Amino acid sequence: MLFSVIIPVYNRPDELRELLESLTLQSYRNFEVLVIDDGSELKSDRIAADFSGSLQLRYFFKENSGQGYSRNMGFDLASGDYFVVFDSDCLVPPEYFSVVKKFLEERTADFWGGPDRAHSSFSSVQKAISFSMTSFLTTGGIRGSEGGTAGEYHPRSFNMGISREVYQKTGGYRITRMGEDIEFSIRILKSGFRAAYIKDAYVYHKRRTSLTEFFRQIHFFGRARVNIYRYWPDQLKPIHFLPLFYLIIPLFSLLLLPLTAVPLKSVLFLYGIYNFAILLEALRLQKNPVISLLSLLAVNIQHSAYGTGLLREFWKEIQNDV
Repeated sequence: MLFSVIIPVYNRPDELRELLESLTLQSYRNFEVLVIDDGSELKSDRIAADFSGSLQLRYFFKENSGQGYSRNMGFDLASGDYFVVFDSDCLVPPEYFSVVKKFLEERTADFWGGPDRAHSSFSSVQKAISFSMTSFLTTGGIRGSEGGTAGEYHPRSFNMGISREVYQKTGGYRITRMGEDIEFSIRILKSGFRAAYIKDAYVYHKRRTSLTEFFRQIHFFGRARVNIYRYWPDQLKPIHFLPLFYLIIPLFSLLLLPLTAVPLKSVLFLYGIYNFAILLEALRLQKNPVISLLSLLAVNIQHSAYGTGLLREFWKEIQNDV
């Protein structure tokens, strides 16, 4: 069973080095690596050359077109039975391919995804961001593990595998940015293929290094959800508006206080209970009060960023329809 690892990279040579180092430690070695440099100013050719002796690696440089189309280029060039996509800011545990191979030998799956975790080497901010993106108390519960509260499970491109047949039938990514991985997963499912969640096929996902960068990223994710709606209207569900409601309900409660039977203090009490639960869960998992407080901050940034991003793009969609 040959895996083809597709890694799009844009101006992140140092992160790519760490990812490639983690791939050299894999217990199952029957895989190739294709690095698709998407028009970077900080090229990764020297990094790739450093690993040419320890990995079956090919490096390609192309004009910038976004990560979706860069992955398609990798699919076109790949030799494997299965194509595996990692983001360049991931680290892959040594048993990853052994776990996936065993799963595919025992069960039938056309494409798969797995969870992400925080590595011990991550900064406190990165660990807090990881908590906010994976906790069942946040949008991690909406993303879910095997579908979660949002319905069908849609593998994400930071840790995703597909069979060669899936690519041949679907043609790969239809959009290159702004929700391209979810749109691809939806289309794969609608083509009749079977998805699998492999809980032990996890990666360590660094995401962003500051809370400001995290806000920008999640704001973009909120906009991306509306972009997915443009292709698949049934995929924008009430649950996706929860972060927006979280953001605006206290404001509306304050503005409409004379007209509502629900006192503002009751609303604030519920918000206090929720945030206290976040803090306790972060403390239980992190065992560090500083990271727990940062996790609480990251969760509120996440809700605010996603909600405002969704509102911004949805308002744009409404204006286009008028």
